[in-house]
Amino acid sequence: MSWTALSELVPLYPLYALLFFDHGLSGAQVSGLFALWSVTSLVTEVPAGALADRWSRRGVVVLAGVLQAVAFAVWTGAPGPGAFAVGFVLWGLSGALVSGASEALVYDGLAAVGAAGSYARVNGWMTSAELLVQVPTAVAASVLFAVGGYALVGWVSAGVCLAAAALALRFPEAPRTAGDGDDVPLWQGVGEALRCPALRWAVLAAALVGGLDGVEEYFPVLAADWGVPVSAVPVAVLGIALAGAAGAALGGRADRLPTRALLALLGVAGVCLAVAAVWARPAALAVAAVFYGLYLAVLVVAEARLQARITGPHRATITSVAGLGIEVASLLVFAAWALGGAVAVALLVLAVVPVVARGLRVRAPAAPALDLPAR
Repeated sequence: MSWTALSELVPLYPLYALLFFDHGLSGAQVSGLFALWSVTSLVTEVPAGALADRWSRRGVVVLAGVLQAVAFAVWTGAPGPGAFAVGFVLWGLSGALVSGASEALVYDGLAAVGAAGSYARVNGWMTSAELLVQVPTAVAASVLFAVGGYALVGWVSAGVCLAAAALALRFPEAPRTAGDGDDVPLWQGVGEALRCPALRWAVLAAALVGGLDGVEEYFPVLAADWGVPVSAVPVAVLGIALAGAAGAALGGRADRLPTRALLALLGVAGVCLAVAAVWARPAALAVAAVFYGLYLAVLVVAEARLQARITGPHRATITSVAGLGIEVASLLVFAAWALGGAVAVALLVLAVVPVVARGLRVRAPAAPALDLPAR
């Protein structure tokens, strides 16, 4: 199991919103905490990537896991509004640290052994594993809460984050060339992303496609609105997640497709979401699952082609610029949902297609004949 998959096996994930409400927070206070979380990530995203380039990408990933563990320990040890706010700041910083560093660490590790062309396949497996662990996570959350309530769930979650950090320590980091990232202005990687047209388009494509994943937050809402009983919503939504896992796992094969075919897949995904939204019946969730599977296959390719565009010592910084763009682009999804629900989001998916075309044109180097095992 990769450290990224283990880091998602956190039993507190399905329960932390309930934790806040059960400790007396209002809906407005919970929304305020989520806003604090987002703002922290936005502010620290690019500096965190620059830190990974100047110091150690593996070290930054390990630090991210430790900070997340501390966040959950604070929540568990002293639950209350102040502790929840501190925890979200730490968790937001943790997410920013891991955002650019993890992709850069994996890509450079593969490139060091001549397997850069396998990045889409490996990244797809990792994304798929992160979705699949939702199944044992949900089971673990239910069992742990029944045995020891929020306290047991929280301490186990902190332990899982520390275990993921320890596993990340074992991941090989490509040797750094003397001077790589040293004595370089902090924002030079940002300037590189903005100055180079080809790289700029690749960053834009990854940001816009990645931002569309914000629709995942609304899948439970869709299920309930389309007539699925509340008790069955978790299972229904899990089906969409499994379809997404299948799509991500096929990302390596999708990377072999020409750009026009990838754009067609994204367009079909948007049409599927629109059809599901108009149909608005429990069976429409199957069409929504097709949307999510096709979408994640294209997302894996967009991420891989961004990495193939990046050269030099600023890989984590530039990836973090794309991560910042994803955060901003997700706001478009939220705005579209507020204006017109799933139909408006589907139209947004279709509108993104021509914009990302130029960013998807680059292809990764050919993968080696030797099939590399997933980490």
